[in-house]
Amino acid sequence: MYEEIKNQFAEIEKKLSDPKLMSNPQEMIKISQKHAAMKNLIQLIAEEEKLKKEIADNKELLSQANDEEFKKMAEDDLKNLEERLVKVSEEIEEERHPQGPNDHKNAIIEIRAGTGGDEAALFAGDLFRMYLRFCERQSWKTEMISSSALGVGGFKEVIFTVKGAGAFGSLKYEAGTHRVQRVPETEKQGRIHTSTATVVVLPEAEEVDISLNMADIRIDTFCSSGPGGQSVNTTYSAIRILHIPTGIIVSCQDQKSQHQNREKALIVLRSRLLSKQEEERMASESSARKDQVGAGDRSDKIRTYNFPQDRLTDHRIGHSWHNLNTILEGDIEDVIKIVKKAFRS
Repeated sequence: MYEEIKNQFAEIEKKLSDPKLMSNPQEMIKISQKHAAMKNLIQLIAEEEKLKKEIADNKELLSQANDEEFKKMAEDDLKNLEERLVKVSEEIEEERHPQGPNDHKNAIIEIRAGTGGDEAALFAGDLFRMYLRFCERQSWKTEMISSSALGVGGFKEVIFTVKGAGAFGSLKYEAGTHRVQRVPETEKQGRIHTSTATVVVLPEAEEVDISLNMADIRIDTFCSSGPGGQSVNTTYSAIRILHIPTGIIVSCQDQKSQHQNREKALIVLRSRLLSKQEEERMASESSARKDQVGAGDRSDKIRTYNFPQDRLTDHRIGHSWHNLNTILEGDIEDVIKIVKKAFRS
């Protein structure tokens, strides 16, 4: 059934092992990306074939079994195998029919406090930690690019990368305005406050995706600062990049050296330009950056975290989940799965 896919993967592996490829770095990047995109699919296909064989063997054992205790164990094993087979088959379909050309890429996530002052900043911090913990559960690596922390313990803005197979395809539906309803710790009268934070999810672009003309870029340096604007160091290590044709501005100050900040800022700039390119190509697609950001006010929302009712609601699909504390600890796999399935149908 999957012979054509296996043959394509074998051909890609053959190209990767060709010594001549080393002399063409851009082509090597493209081939490596194809290999990484197909590797997970090949592993899923192998697992599906293994599960089908185990199910067939298990059924044969059941037909011959006389011992009731053994039959009960075999039936339980069979049920688990069949449930896993359904899940793997669904994952294969997702891998075979991705919804976007960048679904296999790493992701860049930008979280910004919206309406609500200090409480919005605290909520932005909660979302940041939620995504970090979710990424840990997926064995994805995260790396800070830039942050603007506030003294209250939250963030005015935080930008970080997520490196893992299919990270963008899984996380892109997190983009939009997230709303929280809860009683802040600083609220003495027990009143419920409503605050927001915006989430932007970009596919991480590489040089092969977006070629930058350095003549179109203006780079400024400045001293990095901490909460409240106080100077953190006296060296001009922080970087601000202006892409003149589009007016896009990227700042980065979290790294130790000017060179590191420059490289991180260029990664973000390429990713924003790639997202803008996709936005122009498919203006109505929900992953377009301008649709992701929204206005950041209370009415422009994709999701509400309602603490008094211990409920998370995704307004795009009209579905709710309970146990917010567990969700904010990174247990959002079911949320992402249901949202993805709704957008596929």
